[in-house]
Amino acid sequence: MKVNIEKYNPYWVNLFAKESNNIKRILGDELHSIHHIGSTSIPHISAKPIIDIMPIVNNIDNVDKYNLAFEEFDYDVHGEYGIVNRRYFTKFDKETNKKLYHVHIYDRKNDKNIIRHLAFRDYLIEFPEVAKEYEDLKMTLINKYCGDKEKYVNGKNEFVKMTEKLAINWYLQKKITDYNSYQK
Repeated sequence: MKVNIEKYNPYWVNLFAKESNNIKRILGDELHSIHHIGSTSIPHISAKPIIDIMPIVNNIDNVDKYNLAFEEFDYDVHGEYGIVNRRYFTKFDKETNKKLYHVHIYDRKNDKNIIRHLAFRDYLIEFPEVAKEYEDLKMTLINKYCGDKEKYVNGKNEFVKMTEKLAINWYLQKKITDYNSYQK
């Protein structure tokens, strides 16, 4: 499968909002919060035109009860899909067979994965020079490997892991600072 990267499209925010409403209808009171993650959530950088959505639920064990409802909204159900205590869903455009959405559902007590995703997103938004470096790396890998998905993912892995560590430290420090400011 080939990787396709597109210039940033502000409409991605609208696609996130629209699909979030569908997910809210599916999960109802089980939904705690919902977040736009992944490269399409970072303004001004090129990305695969697939919207990553991270719903946070009150109890991950209840999510499987909603599989039929997700299927009624044209989602494919993948279960944990390699990550314990996550539920993963994908949605394709029926006419073009292109992926539209990746939905990564976590339990609200799953701080590690939630923080990892939010920290990475917020860090790249806060530090546009790092976002640009990430975008440049992605474009280099696409050209170098002619869109080969496995080589593309492996090629950016080191950058992502290193940036995640920096981002998590920054994010947690920011939360502590925000909390301390709130207490004054």
